[in-house]
Amino acid sequence: MRLRFLVRAGALALALLAIQAPAAAASKPGTGSSTGTGRVFFPNPVALLQNQSLTDQNDADYAALQPAYRTVALTNLDGSGYLIGDWVNISSETGDPAYSPTNTFSYGRSDDRFEQVMAYYWITEAQKYIQSLGFGSTRRPVNKESQDVRINQWGQDNSFQTNHPKDELRFGKGGVDDAEDAEVILHEYGHAIQDSQIASFGSSEEAGAIGEGFGDYWAVTVTNKIAPTPDAPCVADWDSVSYTSGTPHCLRRVDLNLHYPADLSGEVHHDGQIWSRALWDIRQALGNVKPDTIILEAHFAFAPDTSMPAAAQATVAAAQSLYGKSAATAVRAAFAARGIL
Repeated sequence: MRLRFLVRAGALALALLAIQAPAAAASKPGTGSSTGTGRVFFPNPVALLQNQSLTDQNDADYAALQPAYRTVALTNLDGSGYLIGDWVNISSETGDPAYSPTNTFSYGRSDDRFEQVMAYYWITEAQKYIQSLGFGSTRRPVNKESQDVRINQWGQDNSFQTNHPKDELRFGKGGVDDAEDAEVILHEYGHAIQDSQIASFGSSEEAGAIGEGFGDYWAVTVTNKIAPTPDAPCVADWDSVSYTSGTPHCLRRVDLNLHYPADLSGEVHHDGQIWSRALWDIRQALGNVKPDTIILEAHFAFAPDTSMPAAAQATVAAAQSLYGKSAATAVRAAFAARGIL
């Protein structure tokens, strides 16, 4: 089983889990409607409220967190009354599967069903964003499928994506449960995106670092589009309160001043911050639509064991093909500033 982990400082050694059977099919009639509403963090309490003093408090739904909730539209549901739809399948969970005959999913974080709603909403919105860029219509599709998701079925404070024997995302628990933070969800979805585009991607150390860097970038570009907050480059501000002592609380950042190859450490999550900084600088130069289109299109040309310079050249070529010389120049400059080109 090939795993992609959202690793944080001091993470425990991980063991392989037996794949559990999916939740039973709906036995109750659902609404039949493809739309509904859900209650989510937008994207997480620390980022939205800019309050670095918030803590997990054993999953308590305490008063200071209440302004961080938003009621959002849930789309692309299959009408069963469960959180299953065109782009997400909450296939199993700890506790009860979220069910509503009216597609109304309103929970607080003390209820494990809240995380099911978080995963459904944020992955659906990410896929809709991908399609808004033309992927799946005028361009090749990118992970255009119902993504299997398991909630709280990994007993460590960690999450991962796997594609064998089944393509799924699994979110862990402990401290702030991982699926309470939109950027953890989106980071793991970033791995699913790349695996849908490049068979066996990440088979070298540098390719693995590119995967982690893209996952971090994807987390912040999507949340910055849908739910912008003041410190956008900080990744997973809420999840990281459980294992970071300094402030601001960040799992990692996409704006660090790291350079290739001098700052390579051999640890893919650290080294991925070189790649994510280059992507972030491209976004700062060109907005979000052009960079995200360029970045996703470039993945199709990556080798499974690509190096950072080779992947950067593919990204420059995608920029030239899609938007011409000016965009390609901006992309090349961002990689050159990191020492990659």
